[in-house]
Amino acid sequence: MTAIITAAELQGESAGPRPPVLLDVRWQLGGPPGRPAYEAGHLPGAVYVDLDTELAGPPGAGGRHPLPEVADFGAVMRQAGVSQDRPVVVYDGGQGWAAARAWWLLRWTGHSDVRVLDGGLAAWTGPLSTEVPHPAEGDFSPVPGSLPLLDADGAAALARSGLLLDARAAERYRGDVEPVDRIGGHIPGALSAPTMANVAENGTFLPAADLATRFTALGATAGTEVGVYCGSGVSGAHEVLALEIAGIPAALYAGSWSEWSADETRPVAKGPDPQ
Repeated sequence: MTAIITAAELQGESAGPRPPVLLDVRWQLGGPPGRPAYEAGHLPGAVYVDLDTELAGPPGAGGRHPLPEVADFGAVMRQAGVSQDRPVVVYDGGQGWAAARAWWLLRWTGHSDVRVLDGGLAAWTGPLSTEVPHPAEGDFSPVPGSLPLLDADGAAALARSGLLLDARAAERYRGDVEPVDRIGGHIPGALSAPTMANVAENGTFLPAADLATRFTALGATAGTEVGVYCGSGVSGAHEVLALEIAGIPAALYAGSWSEWSADETRPVAKGPDPQ
């Protein structure tokens, strides 16, 4: 099962006998909120899901976007009409980070048929709707563990034994700037691999072969365990999705730098080298 779907493919499936559940997860770091944009126009039948409150738990020791309680996430998905045996397509405004977070959570909790709209809403050429749907409740019952997950200790170990990729912008990896978290820098041993290098100018993912070439050059060779982190587990999910497209399984450190850097006992590396 492919992890992404084109706008043309989605238009075809939406008109077919088994249309997918559509989730609109538009979100931007620092705002503005996504719901007003959703209400102004969204894919027909799409249900809005809020990343900050429904795809994450309250910020705290686990980071700015810790994983939500599994039961709470399941309730949100069922209310949105998600069922175990019905395909799901998630989209955002085009950056792909929020959609990837929803994709990862659904896959991690056991849904086997989830795809991200490649290029997001910007790629959609069909009609938009302002009608807010009220779908019948789904039957999705989340069971975590279908995708690999790292905690802080596991990320530290993987940075030494395998390949830990930092999906943030290179200047944040180096520690030149840190606009959000307590301190700049990176997990010692992690390699800089900005997730924006996985997409074309229009926000769609590069071809699978190009992604495979990129990650192989970074060290994702056969037999190497791969993990990803970012600032708070959002853009990191986008890189895990890119790795999935390339045919490379990868674990996500969901707490990411926001959790790591909040603990003053954990080491911090700075500069362009993993260290």
